[in-house]
Amino acid sequence: MMPLRRSALVLLISAALAGQATAGNQIYEPLAASVQAGLQASIADMPAPHHGFSRSIDAVNWLTEMSRRLERRIPLFETRLEFLRTVHYEATRSGIDPQLLLALIQVESNFRKYAVSGAGARGYMQVMPFWTGLIGRREHNLFNLRTNLRYGCVILRHYLDIENGNVFRALGRYNGSLGKPEYPNMVNAALRNSWSYDHSASTAPPANSPAAGVANPRPQPVRQETRR
Repeated sequence: MMPLRRSALVLLISAALAGQATAGNQIYEPLAASVQAGLQASIADMPAPHHGFSRSIDAVNWLTEMSRRLERRIPLFETRLEFLRTVHYEATRSGIDPQLLLALIQVESNFRKYAVSGAGARGYMQVMPFWTGLIGRREHNLFNLRTNLRYGCVILRHYLDIENGNVFRALGRYNGSLGKPEYPNMVNAALRNSWSYDHSASTAPPANSPAAGVANPRPQPVRQETRR
């Protein structure tokens, strides 16, 4: 049987789902008109937030496990659940591993919503304000949860596309330290030590089974490639 604490957390998350229908700084680089238009469209598309899972059981299992891991950093349950649902939705929407996104946020802001860097980068994903004028609207609030994650994911997706899917180099661009290993290695360490997740374990029922949640998480490291 599950520990009582975890069982209660599963019930809380299930109830919530039932109601559903060290940071660096990005560097300003001129964008081709077509690229800018595509990024603007991605920012402007603001559908109602929901998790990105196709099955409710997978959502319950992932949210339960990630909520447990995040509790120390975001103590309020409802705030934590909203954060994780938005993380998963925005990451999935942009074709980014939600676990990688959690690792990046840990390194960038340590899950502080109102974090501000010395250069002015803001929020969970430490988005530089110039992006609002470049691909969004200047009045966009980068301390808003969904706005910050939308911008951060669109920017990271842009860098992944530039680097043909090379996560190590895309992370370097995101941090403004392309070619240096320190930042990608920190994100990789956070992914490996705190956020790796065995998705195959999420197929089991979340209650009445000792195998529910995470079983033997398998790290998915960010591969470092030879510098160009």
